[in-house]
Amino acid sequence: MEIFRAARLVVDTGIHSKKWTREEAVQYYLDNIANPEGDIRAEIDRYIVWPGQATAYKIGMLKIGELKKKAETELGDDFNIAAFHDVVLASGSVPLSVLEDMVDTWIKETKAGA
Repeated sequence: MEIFRAARLVVDTGIHSKKWTREEAVQYYLDNIANPEGDIRAEIDRYIVWPGQATAYKIGMLKIGELKKKAETELGDDFNIAAFHDVVLASGSVPLSVLEDMVDTWIKETKAGA
């Protein structure tokens, strides 16, 4: 999955910064990941109409991982993955700074026994 995620970042950047054609993007995927060509073309079409999608997803993934590690470290044995997921998912799509505030609040409340 990490190879696939890395390829997504390359293709997203290639299309929107390097001005790759659809076929150049498809060929990059074909050369670097093992997905079926039909799936690749659908993925490429999504990146064409949604600039930065892959990059935004990766940044979000990294931030959520960072917040999870922070919560695990601060809460130790009191860390509950289901509760962490509830905090992350409860408000839907929010800016990462807001999500960080929400997780920090949850950590404080969990430490206080709330």
